[in-house]
Amino acid sequence: MKIIHCADLHLDSSMESGLPPEKAGERRLELLRTFTRMVERAAEEQVEAILLAGDLFDAGTVSARAGSCVLDVVAEHPQITFYYLQGNHDRNGFLSDAGRLPDNLKTFGPGWTSYEQGEVTITGAELCKDTPEDLMERLALNQSRVNIVMLHGTAGEQEGSDPQDTVPLRALRGRGIDYLALGHIHSFRLDRLDDRGCWCYSGCLEGRGFDECGEKGYVELEIDQGKIVPAFVPFAERSLHDIPVDITGALTQDDIQRKVRQEMRDIPQKDIVQIRLTGRVEPEVEPDPAWIRKWLEDSCYFLKVRDETSLLIRPEDYRYDVSLKGEFVRLVLASELAEDEKEAVLRKGICALTGE
Repeated sequence: MKIIHCADLHLDSSMESGLPPEKAGERRLELLRTFTRMVERAAEEQVEAILLAGDLFDAGTVSARAGSCVLDVVAEHPQITFYYLQGNHDRNGFLSDAGRLPDNLKTFGPGWTSYEQGEVTITGAELCKDTPEDLMERLALNQSRVNIVMLHGTAGEQEGSDPQDTVPLRALRGRGIDYLALGHIHSFRLDRLDDRGCWCYSGCLEGRGFDECGEKGYVELEIDQGKIVPAFVPFAERSLHDIPVDITGALTQDDIQRKVRQEMRDIPQKDIVQIRLTGRVEPEVEPDPAWIRKWLEDSCYFLKVRDETSLLIRPEDYRYDVSLKGEFVRLVLASELAEDEKEAVLRKGICALTGE
């Protein structure tokens, strides 16, 4: 038996990577397409169930396009049972506004709900204001079956200050769980729960911002003779990359461009990239992110360039400099400005003094 565990699709997201409107619109469509591609692949591989462990949507209201797309895909694949557990971003009335739900779409509530499919029991509860305080103590599983438990929240050893956001692992150990399918954290993570089972974040299907870099996808569970074997499957249409580039020693924009291009040499052209220029540069060198982005924008789907360099100012170089620039540097360095303010003033002042 095969089951897919995915979470945090955030369909209808406004996109958080600073994309221009046209590309942001394309990415919203790609998020929907990645979901449909996953279901199509599941059908090809005879997957019997898909676990949607929270945050299927992103906004307070779900667009007609996104809502109908999800319901149509579910209805078109009756051989797959979809288990949809709402997350903290899913409080949007999607289920109530949808009318009659497809028979193969199963849902959960604030208390434990269980479904049986073959040798597997799938149990889940939504963490929200209506969730009972003793929810974890109420969990009762038939330990002779293969047990999958679904929750959406932050895994920790004990209950946190916000019970609507906390999955206390200590309270779930020794309860007969074979696989704890979690949502809320957008990176894949797999770890042991106890001697019997494991807990897992599938991560999100697509990265949306530069805090969601790297491979994204879902987890496929192979269940055979009472054992669950999970495997992460990379599946995103595009990956995001956050790349620091040390430009210390660069003297011209061409030097900087060569260093950036070198760091981007293995990035697929379809991906989304943020370059962060780092290091210490000479006062006469002012990195130009707009110039770099323009020259390299065809090397990937979208390129963002940030200047995080600091000035290389050696006070001894200006101690006996009788030029206007020397006097300016000495005055700024001796001022009571904060270090970041000194750097900003020096950078702009030196550029002005050199006619830029």
